[in-house]
Amino acid sequence: MMAFDPLLQPFQLKHLTLKNRLMTSSHEPNYHEDGMPKDRYRRYHVERAKGGIALTMTAGSAIVSRDSPPAFGNLFAYKDDIVPWLKKLADECHDLGTAVMIQLTHLGRRTQFHQADWLPVIAASPVREPTHRTFPKEMEDWDIERVIRDYADAAERIAAAGLDGFELECYGHLIDGFWSPATGQRTDEYGGTLDNRLRFGIRVLQAIRDRIGEKLLVGLRIAADENWELGLSREDGVTICKRFRDSGLIDFLNIVRGHIEHDSPVVEMIPLSGMRSAPSLDFVGEVRTETKFPTFHASRIADVSTARHAIEAGKLDMVAMTRAHIADPHIVRKILEKREHTIRPCVGATYCLDRIYENGSATCIHNPATGREGDIPHEISRTTGPAKTVAVVGAGPAGLEAARVSAERGHRVILFEAASTAGGQVRLLTQLKRRREMIGIIEWRVGECERLGVEMRFNTYASAEDVLAVKPDIVVIATGGVPQDKTIREGADLAVSGWDILSGDVKPAPEILLLDDNGGHPGIVAAEYIADAGSKLEIMTPERTFAVDVGGLNIVPYVRNFTRKGVQITTMTQVRKLERHNNRIKATLWSPYTMEDCGERHVDQVVVENGTQPLDEVYFELKERSINRGEVNYDSLIKGKQQSVRTNENGGFQLFRVGDAISSRNIHAAVYDGLRFAMAF
Repeated sequence: MMAFDPLLQPFQLKHLTLKNRLMTSSHEPNYHEDGMPKDRYRRYHVERAKGGIALTMTAGSAIVSRDSPPAFGNLFAYKDDIVPWLKKLADECHDLGTAVMIQLTHLGRRTQFHQADWLPVIAASPVREPTHRTFPKEMEDWDIERVIRDYADAAERIAAAGLDGFELECYGHLIDGFWSPATGQRTDEYGGTLDNRLRFGIRVLQAIRDRIGEKLLVGLRIAADENWELGLSREDGVTICKRFRDSGLIDFLNIVRGHIEHDSPVVEMIPLSGMRSAPSLDFVGEVRTETKFPTFHASRIADVSTARHAIEAGKLDMVAMTRAHIADPHIVRKILEKREHTIRPCVGATYCLDRIYENGSATCIHNPATGREGDIPHEISRTTGPAKTVAVVGAGPAGLEAARVSAERGHRVILFEAASTAGGQVRLLTQLKRRREMIGIIEWRVGECERLGVEMRFNTYASAEDVLAVKPDIVVIATGGVPQDKTIREGADLAVSGWDILSGDVKPAPEILLLDDNGGHPGIVAAEYIADAGSKLEIMTPERTFAVDVGGLNIVPYVRNFTRKGVQITTMTQVRKLERHNNRIKATLWSPYTMEDCGERHVDQVVVENGTQPLDEVYFELKERSINRGEVNYDSLIKGKQQSVRTNENGGFQLFRVGDAISSRNIHAAVYDGLRFAMAF
């Protein structure tokens, strides 16, 4: 690391000194309780403060009015109840030297009428947003006056809570709805000329300043170019930034590029694995140069090197590594301690955001401690008891995590893996080129296991005797699963699995029917691989919707590729029977709605994704020799306590299964299993 690190230099923002150049941008992890940032929410932000970040920006966004019902777990800034909760959060972060801000908004048309109080959705103009599908009412004069007051009231609450400032959300929400050509179609004093279109935003800011004065920093998170033929141009966007700068009402700009009319453009603003790193950084740097104003930015700045470049090259004043801090909240501390190599990488899976957008809460695909700070530590402590010998069978994400955490606890760990390299099903996933960054989940754990002295025995298909030979105190079975087909009633042996295709054991045929009776990534990863190979492909699922467990952001690149490659997608249809017919395969289709056959397909190959069945032979070989016979006390597991089940007085070790060795689930579940078992060893 360089002796002078641009990231570690302080930044003076008016009266506030930020201790370094790293921040998290506003985002809503959906950890609220009744719209309030209570203990779970607070712990999440305090953990980032413990990690040394200069500024944590809460909420994405906090809503200022009752007729802006929450769309993705928003905080309720229109309630006085929020003040003590925000104050507690801010006080704890301030004690650790971290500044705290919040994002305020009225969602406008980016919500739904059938939430909360069932009030009409309002917008600058009655233009429907496809994502949330509500037909908004055009704001009347009394709506405008009311919402302006609501913004000022919310700002007063933020001041009372002792935060350092806030930003107003100005892309895809209410305020910018007035000035974007795509949504601002008014003919009154709030429409037409640029001055008129900016009038509402200026009035909001003026009301805020009239109410709270200069004691809080105020900024805008704003699209300086909507990058859309219907939207705001770069020229107008930069002009708007300058107008607000010159108004004297704001102290910083948080610049983005693009729009959020639909899931597809959102992905351009929040790029996924396999997409370009920091795609808008140069553009934002140009805006900073033109405005000569304090500039923040976030858009897939996932690694320290890119963040360092953004500051050193003068493109940004503050660099937001938001998803990176979801993966590892202690980035700054590790930089300071010269441990950058131990930073857990953000692999761009965007499981965190898709969970939010699907009405869940943010969970990192490979850091289960995120959002669970009250129960699971981000830093594993050494055991205060005697060191044990832990044998782990299987080096997929579950096994590697169990091995890593056990070693962090100070135990001797022996890891058995049948293959020549670690990775399990993640290795198959990364056969799809644009998903190759996911291997970071594996590589980081392998590196940590090496650092911690885990003995890794590859090319070892471990038997019960191999495991017993190391005289274990604890055995963790992380052998994963193998593909199953329990969905086709007759002729299932004529199908191949997605694993067969991705591993290269079976080549894609010219015309393929892929039956996805799982609904997650495995089926459509195989489908995209097949489409890329040039095969004619139909994806069929018995579900009402396609890829039901793949979130709205991750689905975008799949569907883009399928559309370009002419892939046909058929929902609500099952394959009942396969049989050979004229050197091809005849598939008889069945409707789960009519409960009758409903057609047939003649193809060269049928590929099935139906999850996995546990590869559990060694587990059952060891079960009767173990102290607990594999039994788990779930209360202890959930509370992070040691397992104390003793059902076999002649047993010699504790035995546990994790990940897909139990049942077919996903990467996060596998890592979570490995962590919460091993943290109590």
